[in-house]
Amino acid sequence: MSGPSREVAAAGAASAAGGADGSVGGSARWGDDWKEFGERLGELTEIRVRHPERVAEGWLQRRTRALVGDDGRLLIVAADHPARGALGVRGDRMAMGSRADLIARLMIALQRPGVDGVLATPDVLEDLLLLGALEGKVVIGSMNRGGLQGAAFELDDRFTAYRTADEIAARRLDGGKMLTRIDLDDPGTVATLESSAAAVTGLAEHKLMAMVEPFWSTRGEDGRVANLLDPDSVIKSIQIASGLGATSAYTWLKLPVVDELDRVMEATTMPTLLLGGDPTAAPEATYASWGKALELPSVRGLVVGRALLFPPDGDVAAAVDQAAALVHGDTV
Repeated sequence: MSGPSREVAAAGAASAAGGADGSVGGSARWGDDWKEFGERLGELTEIRVRHPERVAEGWLQRRTRALVGDDGRLLIVAADHPARGALGVRGDRMAMGSRADLIARLMIALQRPGVDGVLATPDVLEDLLLLGALEGKVVIGSMNRGGLQGAAFELDDRFTAYRTADEIAARRLDGGKMLTRIDLDDPGTVATLESSAAAVTGLAEHKLMAMVEPFWSTRGEDGRVANLLDPDSVIKSIQIASGLGATSAYTWLKLPVVDELDRVMEATTMPTLLLGGDPTAAPEATYASWGKALELPSVRGLVVGRALLFPPDGDVAAAVDQAAALVHGDTV
């Protein structure tokens, strides 16, 4: 990067270190540092106003890396929820509403050892790019965010972020992710399946990861979409997701941790990353379930957002470090 981009990147890296414990949680926790970080985000706005071309330049100049290291595992931080209007964490329905707060948490997470990369929509990735946080990281672009949380059309998950594999490849990203919810009573499902299949094929043609996140879903009497997390429902969703596209050579699955996971994982030979979801259990129970699941041979890591970025005690660095130790062990 050149000009203001380099200055923002250097300042952002210093700010992301946070306090001694790496914790965040609003201006009360950051003090004067929060004000400075807000000013740096203001510089991002100035770049977007005067030099928007620096986003494209940044993608071309970014230092990339191999998808996986020697251990064949990945820890990816997820931050694509806001684009679908899903801002809640635990009881706080607007927890992810502040972009400054979200970027600060992501900056901390991405600088921790053992964190391989990030999954997000273009707007979030571009902020991180201009801040210099994506150097040497795996970057996965979130593709279909059109199924807005709570909408009548929620299961018609249209590709509203990165729309095609060509768009992802042109920016030198490492892959694309598609949410693929299957509801036999919702006609929007078939369009989502068709679009996801095209994305899988297109990403494979570019030799890029196609991360498919399938759920067997239904609507309750209140009209809300619910994902069925019993083992049989997850197995059915795996089988359908695995058959998407002209080849599965570059397909990875993103799956929830559910009961009888050993039986569930017998449904696929594809490398799988486990998701975190909206954290409701105690952190100790969550980490224990991840640790047990990571012992399965096809489970190759974690894709976690809210559980790591918004831990109950606010200590993002400690939460990320614990997850990294589970994924990479002594190699961190």
